[in-house]
Amino acid sequence: MAKVTTIIDIGSNSMRMVVLEKSSRFAFNLINETKSRVKISEGCYENDGNLQEAPMQRAFNSLQSFLNISKALKSRKIICVATSALRDAPNAKEFLSKVKNELGLNIKVIDGSKEAYYGGVAAQNLIDCDKFITVDIGGGSTEFAFINNRKIEKCISLDVGTVRLNELFFSKGDIEGAKNYILEKLKQVTSCGFDVPTTIVGIGGSIRALSKIIMNKNDYPLDILHGYTYPVSINKYIIESIINAKNNTTLKHIGVKKDRFDTIKEGTFIFNTILEELNTSRVITSGAGVREGVYLTDLLRSSNCKFPSNFNVSVRSLLDRFQIDSKQSSYFGKNASDIFEVLKPLHQLDDKYRVLLVVASKLHSIGTTLNFYKSNDNTFDFILSGLNYDFLHSSRVTIAHIIKFSKKSLPMKRDLDRYNELLPCFETMQWLSFMISLNLTINQDFSNPKVKYKLKENKLKVCLQKSIYLVESEVDKLQTPKGVKVKVVS
Repeated sequence: MAKVTTIIDIGSNSMRMVVLEKSSRFAFNLINETKSRVKISEGCYENDGNLQEAPMQRAFNSLQSFLNISKALKSRKIICVATSALRDAPNAKEFLSKVKNELGLNIKVIDGSKEAYYGGVAAQNLIDCDKFITVDIGGGSTEFAFINNRKIEKCISLDVGTVRLNELFFSKGDIEGAKNYILEKLKQVTSCGFDVPTTIVGIGGSIRALSKIIMNKNDYPLDILHGYTYPVSINKYIIESIINAKNNTTLKHIGVKKDRFDTIKEGTFIFNTILEELNTSRVITSGAGVREGVYLTDLLRSSNCKFPSNFNVSVRSLLDRFQIDSKQSSYFGKNASDIFEVLKPLHQLDDKYRVLLVVASKLHSIGTTLNFYKSNDNTFDFILSGLNYDFLHSSRVTIAHIIKFSKKSLPMKRDLDRYNELLPCFETMQWLSFMISLNLTINQDFSNPKVKYKLKENKLKVCLQKSIYLVESEVDKLQTPKGVKVKVVS
């Protein structure tokens, strides 16, 4: 696969592009994301589905700019897909031919099932959840993918979208007609032969805009949309306030951005109808969708479109980008696991914290690239936004705090106040802080020493194969939780 790849998604409402750089076999990072609200389907649903001249010209002009960006970033591969508006339009060939002849770009028009599949591929690889249904609300259609144990079981596409329903119903004031239309279409989902999960992974601009509003209304401490999770029941009043907003002034007061005034009510109405009909209890927001799904389908074509087990693309891409020594990161990871295991009779933590401790131990040094003297603080800030995929927000925040307090002193309660709702209990954070501090101290001279651990009651014996003065002198300075005593012997 090309080192730098461009993916363009031409939707009914927006055209989006991502440029992704491959850093190792399965790892990559985002180097550009561009969006243009071209509204290519504007006016088509009231004109027998035909694309109109002005929207086509807007899309063409935007594609020119997209290709300029792609070229400047030295992209060697461009994949361009088009969804509902072009697959429905009788005159789509006119636009496709113009783009191919004048811009040299081949656009692949995908059907609804393939669009749903790409969203499913993105979600199953980049969202930390085992069973859910994706919902991707676009301008012309809405896609669903049933995911169970990281496997896509069913893909469905419905002719339900913000632009389509606005032209057919909302612009005419026919709200009841819009709801009946959606409910009739949803029968394809509720009677497809699969149990509908109570968790929805939301994809698309309308759902992300709604999630951002809910996040702000709840004073959420982390400004990250991907992976943001909220219960439907206690946020229903926010959803209904958008649907019932009388004008743009009201929408602005609620927190809707200006560029969403024209679609947010329709998108929220569609989503609310889906939530109610599917009895959804929880929504997970996905920042990844069709574009990432197209990329991953290409990247992972030899592995059934799934990452290998125990592989995390965010961790791997950070290790690649910061050129962390593989032997050192492997040592810190294994040693973290050993320390966690030997102390388990005392800390009694769930094994999920072993995973977070290992990740924190592998990534702890990336902040030194930015500023050695503020390494932990730099890493903390970077991890909060840098662990882009396949981590719950609680996991991301916990890893950042483990690294921040990988020093001699344990965190105090006041140190954890800001992100308290996303962190485990205070005692758990103290244990995790102690274990990473011990881990880093043992390999302070980067010699990857051979070490064995023995625990007797509350005394941990660290058995080194040979004496290392730095380790022996520094371990004594570590603050320990619950009166644990540590002794180094060689």
